[in-house]
Amino acid sequence: MTVVPITSPDLDAAEVSWFAALCSDDYQFLGQPDGALRSSWDHCSGIVKRAEQHGFRNILCPSSYQVGQDTLSFVAGCAPITENINFLAAIRCGEVQPVMLARTVATLDHMLKGRLTLNVISSDFPGEVADSKYRYKRSHEVVEILRQAWTQDHIEYDGEIYKISKVSADPARPYQQNGGPLLYFGGYSPDALELCGAQCDVYLMWPETRDTLAERMKAVHARAAAHNRTLDYGLRVHMIVRDTETEAKEYAEYIASKLDDEYGKLIRDRAHDSISLGVSHQARARELADQFGYIEPHMWTGIGRARSGCGAALVGSTDQVMSEIEAYQKMGIRAFIFSGYPHMDECDHFGTKVLPQLKTCSLPHAYGRVPASTPATPLGIGERR
Repeated sequence: MTVVPITSPDLDAAEVSWFAALCSDDYQFLGQPDGALRSSWDHCSGIVKRAEQHGFRNILCPSSYQVGQDTLSFVAGCAPITENINFLAAIRCGEVQPVMLARTVATLDHMLKGRLTLNVISSDFPGEVADSKYRYKRSHEVVEILRQAWTQDHIEYDGEIYKISKVSADPARPYQQNGGPLLYFGGYSPDALELCGAQCDVYLMWPETRDTLAERMKAVHARAAAHNRTLDYGLRVHMIVRDTETEAKEYAEYIASKLDDEYGKLIRDRAHDSISLGVSHQARARELADQFGYIEPHMWTGIGRARSGCGAALVGSTDQVMSEIEAYQKMGIRAFIFSGYPHMDECDHFGTKVLPQLKTCSLPHAYGRVPASTPATPLGIGERR
């Protein structure tokens, strides 16, 4: 298996994160809305607090124009009720004027005492159908303006989309004085890879076969190397872990047992990213899976029948899931964002069965990056992180 250079070759731990189901994406049975699990402040903040109790390092707070709660408001509300867990807040570039976004981010970062990370998204806005190249150019400029706001006294920018003349950056200085929050990013097009390689810190992938993931990591690394940078790599995947493989696979069948495929398609189509290249790759994985929905022995694509975006789960016993995570680490993957149905219950399963056996960390900051030419030393076969 190919191993690509990574940001921190001496890092022997992984950032293990959970998911706050802000976008009406929590079920006991996939595709069957449950009032007790609907997206609400009480329910989703409860997931955050449970994840922190178990020791997860970060939590992804997603964004949707169709359903759920406002991401940044939710993160702000969580600041006084948490102490240790980081927040990976989704920001849709261009949705908020970049100088105002820089100030919002800085305020959140101070509220969280530096526990803020950002997931950079380059989507269309409601009613907009923009060319992919334009959307990623917009995101590129937004991130450059954010970097100025976080590191300079004034913002002065002359881009194709944004033109800003010497605006004070004083109110936009974040708590993290070494360059601002880490930037996580996921995308598949050449323009997306260029944006990530040039500007972002962690490249996030959705579940596919290991060979496909390895090839994607190589492509991203090449773009980062062209800018004399290296990145960390992350995997966003659902989780079903039980004491035995049989129990885990039975539970996968159970949560899909009431799914109506026509309604599942409606759920997928309502998402704003439903026509994206990444979503099409998840659909392709379902097409390649066996009759039970497995594309690899422990990678089940059934969840993608009822949601857009990340559409597969690791399914297995505690030891099997540990082995899968270790195999991904040997590839150079440092960040994992897990979730499960229902999110509170599956947080407990993973948090008690697997998480205590993993050495975890928060990823190092972007401004401590090693040069792109520095190789990573992969673990030897059988070594445990």
